[in-house]
Amino acid sequence: MLTASCASSILSVMKHIGRYRLDRIHGSGAFATVWQGFDTELEITVAVKVLAENWAHQVDVRERFLDEARLLRRLSSDRVVRVYDVGTHEGQPFFVMDFATGGTLADRVDGSLAPDRALDLAAQSARSVQVLHDAGVIHRDIKPSNLLVDIDRDGHERVVVADLGSAKRLAEASGITVTTGTPSYMAPEQALGRGIDERSDIYALGVVTYVLLTGTLPYDISDPIALVTRKASDRPGRLPAEHRDALNSVLARAMALEPDGRPRSAEELADALDRVAAGEGDVGAASGWPTKVIASLSAALFVACGVVTWLVVR
Repeated sequence: MLTASCASSILSVMKHIGRYRLDRIHGSGAFATVWQGFDTELEITVAVKVLAENWAHQVDVRERFLDEARLLRRLSSDRVVRVYDVGTHEGQPFFVMDFATGGTLADRVDGSLAPDRALDLAAQSARSVQVLHDAGVIHRDIKPSNLLVDIDRDGHERVVVADLGSAKRLAEASGITVTTGTPSYMAPEQALGRGIDERSDIYALGVVTYVLLTGTLPYDISDPIALVTRKASDRPGRLPAEHRDALNSVLARAMALEPDGRPRSAEELADALDRVAAGEGDVGAASGWPTKVIASLSAALFVACGVVTWLVVR
């Protein structure tokens, strides 16, 4: 039986899939290989994902592979990698995506990022994941290597979500019992095979944020058991001195053991990270309520107190 790497070796000899020239392997997994390629008709650099030959005849695997392409195409957002062609080459399905010129966040996790830059990339990641959640999809494998960086002509960087091979619709998520994902970024309920929802992706985003800030994982969680048995009071160390208190608050919530302790949305996490970067602390974060809500309640309380005072005086 051929592995994905063996299939890649065969493709490397062929050098082409249809009109797409294969230049180099960009990434490889158990089921598929992603190539940096070149569209000879449009004359642009592309990414070509090819299902491994040994899986190409497995109907269920083949269908999941094509489902990923269909989902990416339907999302149609500049925060999610875009698919613009699908085909089959000598029995092997493939699809073609935009190529992210800035690599992945995994290329930037050596701990050298300035805190504010790390926070910006993390907030962008959360907003990109929010696009999936708004479409009723959870990713289930958020990690730096699945978060791409696209650079536009003006040099601006944008984080783009990729690799939806493990993604599931929210309507199906509560019944998922098979564990999938990357252990170091896996939420406890995901590691235990319990029902999951958007908050499992939010946990992973918390880990991604910590890794961008420090270059290391927040906990010694080489296996899922260690991850789910850590104490709720455990706090990751090594956070940069700048914004440390606020970061501790935000990340403790993002990586809370229980889903109910986490932000209610990826957008809410992104807003909290923006506040930290702006030096505003983690206002309103302790309860998980957005700042605007707390401000509105405070205003309402102020009015109520005024009414009571007026009644008493009257």
